[in-house]
Amino acid sequence: MRAIINAKIVNKDSVTESGAVIFDDKIREVGEGLHIGGCEIIDAHGDYVMPGFIDIHIHGYKGFDTSDGDRDGIISMARDLPRNGVTAFCPTTMTVSENEIQRALDVIKELREKNEGAKILGANVEGPFINPEKKGAQDAKYIKRPNIDFVMQNRDIIRLITIAPEMDEEFKFVKYISENTDITVSVGHTNATYKQTSETFKNGARHVTHLFNAMTPFNHREVGVIGAALENNTVSCELIADTFHVSPVLFNIVQKLKGDKLVLITDCMRAGGMPDGEYTLGGQPVTVHGIECRLKDGTIAGSILTMDKAVRNFLKHTGLPIYTVVNMASLNAARVIGEDKMRGSVERNKYADLVIADENINIKATIVHGRTKVPTEADF
Repeated sequence: MRAIINAKIVNKDSVTESGAVIFDDKIREVGEGLHIGGCEIIDAHGDYVMPGFIDIHIHGYKGFDTSDGDRDGIISMARDLPRNGVTAFCPTTMTVSENEIQRALDVIKELREKNEGAKILGANVEGPFINPEKKGAQDAKYIKRPNIDFVMQNRDIIRLITIAPEMDEEFKFVKYISENTDITVSVGHTNATYKQTSETFKNGARHVTHLFNAMTPFNHREVGVIGAALENNTVSCELIADTFHVSPVLFNIVQKLKGDKLVLITDCMRAGGMPDGEYTLGGQPVTVHGIECRLKDGTIAGSILTMDKAVRNFLKHTGLPIYTVVNMASLNAARVIGEDKMRGSVERNKYADLVIADENINIKATIVHGRTKVPTEADF
């Protein structure tokens, strides 16, 4: 048994100013005045202990891309991500060929929950069931109409899938998948109207892929996808909080409207954690400079954001309580894919997926299922 002491514990709706967490692979006790005799001690020295971050939308990191279908690449991502406070994630595919998507799904299925480092929870399939007019950095030649059979064949590994509502004839796909699987259907890369989006939500979609990006803009006469998403209090929304994809002015506005339905993601591509230069995303060339990733035609192509930076940015630009923002990176994300019973908060009997960080969200240690991962090269 191990114990973290002298910690500011970030709870779901408060901070315990001086507490302890006792754990093995799961959290056994949390709070003040705990008996820690016989435990291996980890002294937090007054830093925060918070739930591990869960990135449900990440394409790649440190030179690797989920769509490569490379087993060693996804293993490498999992081993590296804890240095950013990530304890679990959904490797995310792009709009590539069906064979390439299948190969990536097969690798994710093989590794799910069995890997070292951040735990692989299943796949996020972003495309190919999207609108070419809002494809963003997706490759148009592989875009297809929604295919129920393909998804059902992979229902045991897909946790989240993006569709454009206007590509789904009579909402057959969203209705069938929502009624017959546990897959979360998300709206994204879409030119849908407010009415089409609202009907998709009524038929079972309950999530929005990177709100504001690659979708119909918000207009005072046609509020589009954004209006439908902000209006519906049962629908969760992703946000790429790198201050480039979305103006930080919107951070507070969206949080007030979405509350615990707002989820921080990275949308990170293989250039994450790497120097500026030339990379690829879903097989397409991408130039990375600073925090901007672009195709040759200037189209934004993913990000190099990390989850610790997303939390840091949101705190800096909103002044919200730390527990509210940490929830966006943990508990809110866990709820989207039905993982909140065992992950997403510092509570008894949940997995000991924990992060020790200072007030500026500099990661001191990441603990996955009770095993410490210290963010230095030597320990990874």
